[in-house]
Amino acid sequence: MPKRRPDHIPTRTCAACRVARPKREMDRLVRIGDGSVHRDLTGRLPGRGTYICHEPDCRDPERMAAAVRRALGAEPAPGTIAIEVNDAAT
Repeated sequence: MPKRRPDHIPTRTCAACRVARPKREMDRLVRIGDGSVHRDLTGRLPGRGTYICHEPDCRDPERMAAAVRRALGAEPAPGTIAIEVNDAAT
């Protein structure tokens, strides 16, 4: 049986800025079966997913909507993917 790599940190690429970051530092958005886009708090929802980092520029609603359209092929409904920017991080 192969050994687990304790130093391995999974990375994902932000759909908006295209920068690879650790998975735990990003938010996952998922397109479910009916075509709607939701924020995935657990990281386990079934469906096509993409990631958005915590940079303020990537959280801009217009830029995030364009990134979701490109990555998921779905048009997000207004207000459905609004993610609050953590004031402590700025």
